Amino acid sequence: MRNLFLLLFCCVCLFPVSARTQVNLYQAVDSAKMNAWVDSIFDTMTLEERIGQLFVLGVDVSTSQNNKIILKNYVENLKIGGILFTHGTARDQAELTNYGQSLAKVPLLITLDGEWGLSMRLRDTPRFPINMMLGAIDDDSLIYRYGKEVGRECRLMGIHVNFAPVMDVNSNPDNPVIGKRSFGEEVEQVTRKALLYAKGLESEGVMSVAKHFPGHGDTSDDSHKTMPVVTHDTARLKSCELYPFKRFIDEGFSGVMVGHLSVPALDSVTKRPASLSPLIIDSLLRRQMGFDGLVFTDALEMKGVADNEDMVVNAVLAGNDILLKPENPLSQVKLLINAVKLGIVPQRVIEDRCLRILPAISPIGFIPPIPNT
Repeated sequence: MRNLFLLLFCCVCLFPVSARTQVNLYQAVDSAKMNAWVDSIFDTMTLEERIGQLFVLGVDVSTSQNNKIILKNYVENLKIGGILFTHGTARDQAELTNYGQSLAKVPLLITLDGEWGLSMRLRDTPRFPINMMLGAIDDDSLIYRYGKEVGRECRLMGIHVNFAPVMDVNSNPDNPVIGKRSFGEEVEQVTRKALLYAKGLESEGVMSVAKHFPGHGDTSDDSHKTMPVVTHDTARLKSCELYPFKRFIDEGFSGVMVGHLSVPALDSVTKRPASLSPLIIDSLLRRQMGFDGLVFTDALEMKGVADNEDMVVNAVLAGNDILLKPENPLSQVKLLINAVKLGIVPQRVIEDRCLRILPAISPIGFIPPIPNT
């Protein structure tokens, strides 16, 4: 731990250390009641259950008996905190959501990777334009109304979190993975439209998650296949890549997803992706930029990070709250449990992460209704 503190002390200071910005979604709730609920649940949880809260696992949108057995195992045996459903139909996802919630001691965090709405994953839901097209429209009020409608649909489906908006500035025309997912190549335009989309989502009580911190827009590689490298200096990063995220944080939105990309100007450790970097997450995102919401890894099954030994342990030590879709989840959960028992990961770190996650699924707060089927 001493070495970690030395690293944090020596890191590049891009922003003056900021006071934490309170998350908007918690401002309208009865904080005393919410905290009482969180404490009452937390006090009943075993160490394994607290560790399980950090994991959000992928589940096929299939109501087959085999898929239900997998979901049951995740909830009852691995004690997972949440689910990211894949492609399918709205009816099947609603049925699986209800089934998973019926098994869970603690309500499951239901997430969606729906950058341009539910139709990105659920084929029988309303279809909206991709972000690049929306970036070209003049009437920005439409972006807010669009985000609000996506949020309404998420609530009807029992979804707490949408992994959107994409805050990446698509400044590299050869970028193989961002492209049409971005609102454009101009910093202010991307920032303005992404913030309106986030505002619309959160007006319906659905958490928005800015991605892919600290900025995936100027890469020529796809982090699904390898680890991209962003070679810009700190001045450029602050004015372009980091700028939309800083605005997102300052306006009190809820979540940030950290990408699997190397940024040597922010962390010079060779081949260490941002998603495993305490300099980028704990120091820059939390301390300097003042972010107080939930930090999600990008999917841990992606090749940009999957080759890292002990990746879930390093992801937690770096400052992530949610460990998203690791391969071989049983072994990864066991790995983190053992790391805590051996003292590699302090138990207080798990407690801190768990207490940060629980308010997001508190029935005192903004939990969506169980979907109708």
